[in-house]
Amino acid sequence: MIAENLNAIRATVPAGVELIAISKTHPAAFIEEAYAAGQRHFGENKVQELTAKAAALPADIRWHMIGHLQTNKVKYIAPFVHLVHSVDSLKLLQVIDKEARKCGRTIDCLLEVHVAQEQTKSGLAPDQLRSLLDSIDLHALEGVRICGLMGMASFTDDQAQVRDEFRQIRRLFDEAKQRHFASAPHFAEVSMGMSGDYQIAIAEGATMVRVGSSIFGYRNYNV
Repeated sequence: MIAENLNAIRATVPAGVELIAISKTHPAAFIEEAYAAGQRHFGENKVQELTAKAAALPADIRWHMIGHLQTNKVKYIAPFVHLVHSVDSLKLLQVIDKEARKCGRTIDCLLEVHVAQEQTKSGLAPDQLRSLLDSIDLHALEGVRICGLMGMASFTDDQAQVRDEFRQIRRLFDEAKQRHFASAPHFAEVSMGMSGDYQIAIAEGATMVRVGSSIFGYRNYNV
């Protein structure tokens, strides 16, 4: 069933857009089924769960950290994480840089922006994003590579609002690209869109979509 779901989603994702299978809360057996169907990019939102799964599953899986990341937990994922989607402060960026250097790695990161109406969503407001990029010496961050932006739209049935918020994220990406990364080909990713709205996100310029429930089903948290 997971393989069938995965293939159905893949059929709607165009070339050039990376599908991240969000496996948070789901057992390793589910990931193994998706892996057998050819999926290699998986997303988790808790460090403890991510490290446990990474230790138990094939080494060529590319793990994406999509949840809020505490600075004191960066060291646990620094040796292997493929991409951190959720960098929302200069402090966190600096800690990732430090831990990556310890591992002899450069860790790819996305800056998380907040444009949705819900205050509960994390991320940098547009002016905070601009201030952060203006305040840092990008060349001094030898352990991290800022590859783009991540964001979420409001949880609403109003597709016009969702589209507008994705459009805002894409505009912020284009602005950052022009001001700070014009000569940096690695600054190319816009991670936005989930199971309910990823097709709108793709239409508005997403290069990565994060799809979970449409692949793995809904998790019963009462079990």
